Amino acid sequence: MLKTKTKLSAAVSAAVLAGALAILAAQPADAQQRKSLRWTTSQVGSYGYTVAASMAKIVEQALGGEYTVTVQPYATPTVAMKAVMNGEGEIAYTADIGIHDFLQRTGGFKDYKPVKPEIVHTWYAYPMESLLATTAKDADKFKCWKDFSGKPVFFTPAGFMNWLNFQRIFKTLNYDFKHVQIDLKANADALDAGTIVGSVAYTTSGSQLSSYWKETEIRMDVRVVNPCPDEIAKLQAAGLAVVDVDPKGAFSKNVGPSMLKGVPILFAYNARSDLPEDVVYKMIKAFYDKKDELVKIDSGFATLAKDFIGLQVQGIKANPTMAVHPGLARFLKEHKAWDDKWKISASAS
Repeated sequence: MLKTKTKLSAAVSAAVLAGALAILAAQPADAQQRKSLRWTTSQVGSYGYTVAASMAKIVEQALGGEYTVTVQPYATPTVAMKAVMNGEGEIAYTADIGIHDFLQRTGGFKDYKPVKPEIVHTWYAYPMESLLATTAKDADKFKCWKDFSGKPVFFTPAGFMNWLNFQRIFKTLNYDFKHVQIDLKANADALDAGTIVGSVAYTTSGSQLSSYWKETEIRMDVRVVNPCPDEIAKLQAAGLAVVDVDPKGAFSKNVGPSMLKGVPILFAYNARSDLPEDVVYKMIKAFYDKKDELVKIDSGFATLAKDFIGLQVQGIKANPTMAVHPGLARFLKEHKAWDDKWKISASAS
């Protein structure tokens, strides 16, 4: 009897094991070992982090469950770019101005040497417009951007692309850039206390505000200060664009001018050149096919939805000496938007 029970038990165990193996074998790739695709972004609370988190599912679906997409926040996009080129991620959050500094090895990239292959043009997602604001109670003291020269201002965290943008702006205008570093969550408190007299706000595609600025405008009344006509002329003469931003599309309350003036930068999620061509191509194609759905996720994608191809071309033209990922090159060639003057990086596939 004991021997019979032992045989029965062994048979049951074998059957259970065989069943478990069969179930495991039948499961899709996402239930088994999946490859990692790490997106490095700016810190939690920033627009770049929020948007990347909302797109992870689209990317996973586009890659057939072969990859697990994780969003990894860093202090700034500059640090996020370095993290990818140091092997801590595959796709980096960046902008045209940050790419310029990287290529020239200036600013935060001075003497920087990547450990892994460099990032290349991969996918441009949205333009962002840099604005300058103060409190409603102090608005009468600030009529032009020159009134902020030498005054304590939070230009977004040091290393942010909007911070770099205003460094470029103040250098062009020959103003004194006096940055005060604070936590994003302290923006309203610092303005109210007078620790800073101004703070840089930014919109995406002329609409969406970052989460910390949404909180700021709920907690207090602010006023956006536009550059004066002579400042606009000087910026444009230096090759910088100055665009109109409808305040009703971004702010929930009155912020002063009927039309805001911002200096745009172009944001991207750029991959290292060793990310397989097919992975990048499928990702870009998925975003292209779902561009109208992206706008429903976030209105900041309005520009992308309106001219997806044009935005990619604009991103490459901003830094034409940087190589283009073969996945993006393949996509642009299919849409008759490729320029043979551009360089394609070596393919990893």
